[in-house]
Amino acid sequence: MNVTIYDVAREASVSMATVSRVVNGNPNVKPATRKKVHDAIERLGYRPNAVARGLASKKTTTVGVIIPDISSIFFAELARGIEDIATMYNYNIILSNSDQNKDKEIHLINAMLGKQVDGLVFMGGKITDDHIREFKTASVPIALAATVDESGETPSVNINYEQAAYDATELLLSHHNERVAFVSGPEDTVVNTEKLSGYKRAMKDHGHDSPDKWIVTGDYSYDSGIEALDQLLEMDEQPSAVFVSADEMALGVIHGAQDKGMKVPEDLEVFGFDNTRLATMVRPTLSTVVQPMYDIGAVAMRLLTKFMNKEEVEEQSVILPHRIIERNSTQQK
Repeated sequence: MNVTIYDVAREASVSMATVSRVVNGNPNVKPATRKKVHDAIERLGYRPNAVARGLASKKTTTVGVIIPDISSIFFAELARGIEDIATMYNYNIILSNSDQNKDKEIHLINAMLGKQVDGLVFMGGKITDDHIREFKTASVPIALAATVDESGETPSVNINYEQAAYDATELLLSHHNERVAFVSGPEDTVVNTEKLSGYKRAMKDHGHDSPDKWIVTGDYSYDSGIEALDQLLEMDEQPSAVFVSADEMALGVIHGAQDKGMKVPEDLEVFGFDNTRLATMVRPTLSTVVQPMYDIGAVAMRLLTKFMNKEEVEEQSVILPHRIIERNSTQQK
């Protein structure tokens, strides 16, 4: 049988209100009484009912986290940052995979709200009007991580994707590469639109007004990187360098080139984005944009706790710094 708060009260010879105060950390309990209650809890193996406590306090100390794919190294690091800060502030998380499917995302948002979460961290692709509608009507705060709401109405944590892409492309151009290709992610997301814009701006600054012929699209996966490399090699003017919008896809480009007898970086320079652990596992090691995934998750969760606890928030759209790290997949100056 389940041990109830009534059983603990009877065992400790105190009222249920006293047990409740002890369980909830209320300081207004005598030390001797507190010890009696804790001893009774230990003897009986009592576990407080989090749902009942949530109904009583109107807080469940639970945060919902919606993530495209937990098996992705990128999103796994984001989730770790979220969980560490949630634990620091005594919140538990409920994690769900959306597969970056809009209908599933909307369903999960409502499912999480139905579970009475105190807040929600959302990671996804394109934020649509339907998403915004759900966010606005939600009864709890919502924060975005590595996800851009163009309206700026939803609290979010990101980097400057346009500038990061510009910096990566600029570096490849500084190596005297006249033909720098770009392997984009899905074109319907703001993040990828900004990366594409940064790439084009750098190319234009170096006299390439029409770089579209060197742009191919992937889906962030390793296999799409291999397919992108095949498309690039079929071009009349083959690129001498490739900027790839995700590290996993960049690995596909590197291995696809090596399978065709090409040397990286001698025949083809490759530059990634994210600085996941994959960047140091591949050979040659991958030059990439350092996007602080863990920090983005951690800061998004901290931002959410401020809204949940009604703390002052100075800036609801947070931009964290990025940096460039050069490894062996690009030529050294």
